[in-house]
Amino acid sequence: MELEFQVQNVKCQGCASAIREGLSKHPQVQAVRVEVSTGQMIVETTGEVRGELSGLLKELGYPEKG
Repeated sequence: MELEFQVQNVKCQGCASAIREGLSKHPQVQAVRVEVSTGQMIVETTGEVRGELSGLLKELGYPEKG
């Protein structure tokens, strides 16, 4: 399953790396792609964990837009 997020505060590849590392610790996350220029993120998961990932993003300092 692919989940799409629009994320705030993504300014560089370091930010993208922090997001990838942080979300990859979740047991249902298989892959994380982050587009720095747009703040778009796509996460491949084995289940519907959008709420959990949204909470993790906020903890990491990259909350969802909107």
